[in-house]
Amino acid sequence: MEAREQARDAELKKELDATLHARRELGEEYETVLVDSFLDKVEQRLDSVVDRRVRRQLAEQQMTVARDSRAGRTPGDTWGGRFGFAVVSLVLAIPLSAIAVVNADLPGLLIAWGGIVGVNALHTGHWGPLFGRRRRERQESDWED
Repeated sequence: MEAREQARDAELKKELDATLHARRELGEEYETVLVDSFLDKVEQRLDSVVDRRVRRQLAEQQMTVARDSRAGRTPGDTWGGRFGFAVVSLVLAIPLSAIAVVNADLPGLLIAWGGIVGVNALHTGHWGPLFGRRRRERQESDWED
């Protein structure tokens, strides 16, 4: 790929040399036309480089999304994210348990822990399909028209 870019750069250099040579032969009255012509060629070269880079980045993003969807997870769904969520929910479970026991004894504690387990199960996706969350994410895409 780099050899191709060097060849195109050499081609642009030849175009510049030819433009300067034509300017010397034709005189100053054609200078604007010659410069505009050369700038059009430079603009085309820049457009092709930018287009190629954008296509490459889009292809990389599509491959990442496809890889993640084949693995059954969204781009933000990683082991670290699930672990962090579990740790935060367990830390918050301590004061919730204390509040539940003080206000409603054992039934309150069971309800509080049922809620903690339920939230963690929904977050990991075990019960997500029951509520349509994962299925809807796979069917809908912001990129499709």
